[in-house]
Amino acid sequence: MTAAADAGADRFARYPSLAGRVAFVSGGATGLGAEFVTQLAAQGVEVAFTDIDTEHGEALVREVAAAGLPEPWFAPCDVRDVPALQRVIGEAAAARGPITVLVNNAANDTRHPYTELDAEAFDDRIAVNLRHHLFAIQAVAPMMREQGGGSIINLGSISAHADFIGMVGYITAKAGIEGLTRTMARELGPDRIRVNCLIPGWVLTERQLREHITPADLETIRQKQCLAEPVVPADLARMLLWLASDDSAACTGQQWVVDGGWL
Repeated sequence: MTAAADAGADRFARYPSLAGRVAFVSGGATGLGAEFVTQLAAQGVEVAFTDIDTEHGEALVREVAAAGLPEPWFAPCDVRDVPALQRVIGEAAAARGPITVLVNNAANDTRHPYTELDAEAFDDRIAVNLRHHLFAIQAVAPMMREQGGGSIINLGSISAHADFIGMVGYITAKAGIEGLTRTMARELGPDRIRVNCLIPGWVLTERQLREHITPADLETIRQKQCLAEPVVPADLARMLLWLASDDSAACTGQQWVVDGGWL
């Protein structure tokens, strides 16, 4: 079943407060981001998203629209280019309306020995995994304030809490996202803008299965988690929908872990 078809499954919750809202998702063309775009659209959200992967981004727009869901707005962008990211967010708002849900999702967990990192490479890991969160928040906060509030969801990682190695730049950035979430929740709370951190476990995305996960890794997942079933993108999307909706109106500055009980 495609993500677009599964997103409309009747057995999962619907959130009336999301219908007609405008959301912006970074890194939305594949993996978790594509699931977020699809699941939000299935709730009647006008979704805008960006990604460096133009081919998959355009394909996702067609897939979601073909499923009878609101057609997403897409523009390619590298989130490391802060002026370009903020410009794309502005263009999305001009096209679809004021953004009141922001999903800071774009990331890259490419493995690398710490001994091979130089200052430039480390700064790049921070830029692609952490820095853009703040500057996307800068771009959406004024429109959220004018609309009377909003929900910002930053994607963290279980790797900042568990015993993962081989990606020190990524893990450092993901730990920083938790601090960013806490302070921005305080900064923006008076404007009824909520900021939360969604922490995935080891999610079986297509990329993880293709590039990283081995049979030994699957066994590790089974041993580490309380639940035997692996975590899949839809598991994260269902928590994200709740955080985006008014059902979580009193929740901000928190870490929401979806990891099958690993931590």
